[in-house]
Amino acid sequence: MRLDKYLKIARIIKRRTVAKDVCEGEKVMVNGRIAKPSADVKPGDIITLDLKNHIFEVKVLAVPPNVRAEEAHTLYEVLRDQKKGEEL
Repeated sequence: MRLDKYLKIARIIKRRTVAKDVCEGEKVMVNGRIAKPSADVKPGDIITLDLKNHIFEVKVLAVPPNVRAEEAHTLYEVLRDQKKGEEL
Protein backbone atom coordinates (compact mmCIF):
# COMPACT_ATOMS: atom_id res chain seq x y z
CA MET A 1 0.00 0.00 0.00
CA ARG A 2 1.18 3.53 -0.70
CA LEU A 3 2.69 5.39 2.25
CA ASP A 4 0.35 8.39 1.98
CA LYS A 5 -2.70 6.12 1.90
CA TYR A 6 -1.46 4.09 4.88
CA LEU A 7 -0.92 7.23 6.97
CA LYS A 8 -4.52 8.25 6.25
CA ILE A 9 -6.11 4.81 6.79
CA ALA A 10 -4.22 4.34 10.08
CA ARG A 11 -5.39 7.83 11.12
CA ILE A 12 -1.82 8.94 11.81
CA ILE A 13 -2.51 11.90 9.51
CA LYS A 14 -6.15 12.85 8.98
CA ARG A 15 -6.11 13.63 5.23
CA ARG A 16 -4.32 11.92 2.39
CA THR A 17 -3.39 15.22 0.74
CA VAL A 18 -1.75 16.33 3.98
CA ALA A 19 0.06 12.98 4.21
CA LYS A 20 1.27 13.45 0.64
CA ASP A 21 2.53 16.98 1.40
CA VAL A 22 4.39 15.79 4.52
CA CYS A 23 6.05 13.01 2.51
CA GLU A 24 7.02 15.38 -0.30
CA GLY A 25 8.54 17.69 2.33
CA GLU A 26 10.95 14.87 3.22
CA LYS A 27 9.55 14.60 6.75
CA VAL A 28 8.73 10.87 6.59
CA MET A 29 11.18 7.98 6.66
CA VAL A 30 10.48 4.29 6.11
CA ASN A 31 13.11 1.95 7.55
CA GLY A 32 15.56 4.84 7.96
CA ARG A 33 15.26 6.21 4.42
CA ILE A 34 13.38 9.31 3.31
CA ALA A 35 10.24 8.09 1.55
CA LYS A 36 8.07 9.46 -1.21
CA PRO A 37 4.26 9.33 -0.95
CA SER A 38 4.23 6.37 -3.34
CA ALA A 39 6.63 4.26 -1.24
CA ASP A 40 5.34 0.75 -0.56
CA VAL A 41 4.45 0.01 3.07
CA LYS A 42 4.25 -3.54 4.42
CA PRO A 43 3.98 -5.14 7.89
CA GLY A 44 7.23 -4.85 9.83
CA ASP A 45 8.23 -1.49 8.34
CA ILE A 46 9.25 1.33 10.70
CA ILE A 47 7.76 4.73 9.81
CA THR A 48 9.25 7.87 11.35
CA LEU A 49 7.51 11.24 11.05
CA ASP A 50 9.59 14.33 11.80
CA LEU A 51 7.00 17.02 12.36
CA LYS A 52 7.51 20.60 13.59
CA ASN A 53 8.06 19.96 17.30
CA HIS A 54 7.39 16.24 17.40
CA ILE A 55 8.97 12.94 16.39
CA PHE A 56 6.57 10.03 15.96
CA GLU A 57 7.81 6.52 15.14
CA VAL A 58 5.60 3.49 14.54
CA LYS A 59 5.97 -0.12 13.48
CA VAL A 60 3.47 -1.26 10.84
CA LEU A 61 1.49 -4.29 12.05
CA ALA A 62 -1.11 -4.62 9.28
CA VAL A 63 -1.95 -3.10 5.91
CA PRO A 64 -5.65 -3.73 5.20
CA PRO A 65 -7.42 -1.95 2.33
CA ASN A 66 -10.00 -0.42 4.71
CA VAL A 67 -10.49 -0.18 8.46
CA ARG A 68 -13.03 1.38 10.80
CA ALA A 69 -11.91 4.45 12.74
CA GLU A 70 -12.22 2.61 16.06
CA GLU A 71 -9.78 -0.06 14.86
CA ALA A 72 -7.21 2.20 13.17
CA HIS A 73 -4.87 2.15 16.19
CA THR A 74 -4.47 -1.63 15.77
CA LEU A 75 -2.62 -1.14 12.46
CA TYR A 76 0.57 0.08 14.13
CA GLU A 77 2.61 -0.04 17.34
CA VAL A 78 4.01 3.25 18.68
CA LEU A 79 7.77 2.96 19.19
CA ARG A 80 8.54 6.61 19.96
CA ASP A 81 6.40 9.66 20.58
CA GLN A 82 8.45 12.61 21.80
CA LYS A 83 8.67 16.33 21.58
CA LYS A 84 11.87 17.68 20.06
CA GLY A 85 14.40 18.66 22.68
CA GLU A 86 13.26 15.99 25.18
CA GLU A 87 15.62 13.21 26.23
CA LEU A 88 14.68 9.63 25.36
